[in-house]
Amino acid sequence: MDWWQDLVTQNYDWLWEAGLTSLITLIASLSWHYLHKKIDSFIVKSKNRWDDIALHAFGTPVNWLIVIIGASWFADITARHFAADIIESIPVARQLAVLVIIAWGTWRLITGIEEKQLDKGHDPTTVQLVGKVTKLTVIILIIMPIFQILGISISGMLAFGGMGGLIVGMAAKDLLANFFGSIIIYLDKPFVVGDWIRSPDRSIEGTVEKIGFRLTSIRTFDKRPLYVPNSIFTNISVENPSRMSNRRINETIGVRYSDSKKLPLILDDVRNMLAQHEDIDSNQTLIVNFTSFGASSLDFFIYTFTKTTNWVAFHHIKQDVMLKILNIIHEHGADCAFPSRTLHLESVPESLRGLNTQASDSVAPEPTP
Repeated sequence: MDWWQDLVTQNYDWLWEAGLTSLITLIASLSWHYLHKKIDSFIVKSKNRWDDIALHAFGTPVNWLIVIIGASWFADITARHFAADIIESIPVARQLAVLVIIAWGTWRLITGIEEKQLDKGHDPTTVQLVGKVTKLTVIILIIMPIFQILGISISGMLAFGGMGGLIVGMAAKDLLANFFGSIIIYLDKPFVVGDWIRSPDRSIEGTVEKIGFRLTSIRTFDKRPLYVPNSIFTNISVENPSRMSNRRINETIGVRYSDSKKLPLILDDVRNMLAQHEDIDSNQTLIVNFTSFGASSLDFFIYTFTKTTNWVAFHHIKQDVMLKILNIIHEHGADCAFPSRTLHLESVPESLRGLNTQASDSVAPEPTP
């Protein structure tokens, strides 16, 4: 009966210690849950958003940290009573879990800071670059202690990396080219997220959605995603229409030859209209000139720039300008010309005498002035 007494005594001791551990863990978890709510209700009233970001980042990880510490404590008590051979591995597992929790909270903090900077209107490209580099640094700083805890020599890993770096670099040269291409994009900033870009060298045109370390994601105007390796941008010309200061209106209008005497007045009125138009940038080049004798029209051109660069707004302004030019032409009793041809007959058949001696092969013939 001695063995039974030992078993009862051992189980009683384990049950007492395990129960106390579970109770303490539960109380700590509930206390943090209550404290978390109290702190959240307090800081939500403040104008400072940094405390919101920190609480959101570490609130859930701290709760899991309490659970993991309590679970490891429970496992340590159980191992001492029933499986002493695995007791040495429990602190290792605890340290690994704590490192992962810390990395998780730090990752959430970096993400929250990124979102705050984007909300404040900072450059998305720079914010994403700093965020990615910071997250990569966190990963490296967490992996190195994990290797040390697992008994893997960091110096040996570094030596292996030095020997195998050349092999890996040769095997992943395209990957490295894209990585350095992304660095060049971040440094030179030929475009940023949200810009409309196009390339005269490649069939690339659309709005930049994301700049990664390997690919740049572009949304074309027919809403298809286009993924371009970053190394491509180091070898092609890239236009960035989003950075235009103005949009250009360059149109040629033809009036009838019969309205030639009215042309100077029309040109003056068109020039004055453009100079006084509220959406036309008068500080830019403004030209209204008679340019050529066309086959069936007297041609003049307008060359000017709008204040806006918005594509939709530009076309509304251009439409308004063209309609006003048409009204000016009509106000002078003139009209726009269209292709026409006049045919002169030297002799007229007897049956056609008394009728018009001119015939035209156009829809509406234009007489020769």
